[in-house]
Amino acid sequence: MKERIIQSAYKLFWRYGIKSVTMDDIARELGISKRTIYQHYADKEAILELVIRQVLADEQCEIERIDEQGPNPVEQMIFTTEQMQQTLTHMNPTFLYDLKKYYPDAWGLFDSYKHEVILRHIRDNLDRGIALGLYHADIDTEILSLLRVEQVMMAFDHTIFTNKKHNVMYIQLELLTHFLRGILSEKGLQHYNSIKGKSAIEYNTHEK
Repeated sequence: MKERIIQSAYKLFWRYGIKSVTMDDIARELGISKRTIYQHYADKEAILELVIRQVLADEQCEIERIDEQGPNPVEQMIFTTEQMQQTLTHMNPTFLYDLKKYYPDAWGLFDSYKHEVILRHIRDNLDRGIALGLYHADIDTEILSLLRVEQVMMAFDHTIFTNKKHNVMYIQLELLTHFLRGILSEKGLQHYNSIKGKSAIEYNTHEK
């Protein structure tokens, strides 16, 4: 039952955002009483913390899978964005906004993951790209890994990107294209141009 509660809450938070989902909604989704939920969890925040832990564990598994399957750092960075595209397809844009504004403890889990796991993953990617001659040798990997992390987060900020015709995924791909073109060596750019037609970089612009 505890696992069912977490899975149902996960789906509802992802679909509708966090703030708008109540314990009654979770109970209704499961076809159980709210009292049953309270037998296992003290409140919505307790459920949310476990949901965030699961989301982050799933994402870390995907990062590891991409590292294993991606032939080189350029494709790994593109594959990561393609995975993000699949994830964002079903995520309500208010999810991260709600998390940051109303649930500081759960946001702290996400923020720690961003600065520990994601930042390390990007820095490793940059180091491998330099070693393979795909990225410029003189880039500062510490600064650029921070930049890339903040680019990803910035795309979710509706106070920055106010044009409603541009969805989050379109913005993410534009930022990725700009980022890659800034760090690719001549060798890396040639490789990028040879694969971009088969990647998320060629995202259907009609979906803006």
